[in-house]
Amino acid sequence: MSGVVRATGDVVAGALAAMGALHAVWAVTPWPLRTPEEFADTVVGAGEGVPPAAACVAVAGLLGTAAYLVGAEAGVLPAVGPERVRRAGVRAVAGVLLARGVGGPVLFGQLSERSDRFRRLNVRYYSPLCVALGVGAAAVGWRGSSATNC
Repeated sequence: MSGVVRATGDVVAGALAAMGALHAVWAVTPWPLRTPEEFADTVVGAGEGVPPAAACVAVAGLLGTAAYLVGAEAGVLPAVGPERVRRAGVRAVAGVLLARGVGGPVLFGQLSERSDRFRRLNVRYYSPLCVALGVGAAAVGWRGSSATNC
């Protein structure tokens, strides 16, 4: 496996794990934002506060799983389970991230009921980050350690 794939997997898995940890924190506090209302305006773009704790924990779990799959496929983390399942999982992660990144400006664009602040942050940061992580996950999913054994 190439060092580039391993490094890409390391970065993508680390970013996904960090985002998962942040979502877990949001189950109990709007940190680093000051109020639930500021959180809703900045992170969700709608509503009046932080989503329910169960939703935050569920997203944290999905992001943690995605981080593990990418890291294991890239050879950064110990691999558990069938290679085909991990590879399919990484490819699914790539697809979801790319869909969110490319579709985000459309879904949350000017015609949506999202706040102006959220729409601006989505176009500037959230969607490009999803595209970058999706491309990285795709590179791992199609060129990682398991991909050489197809």
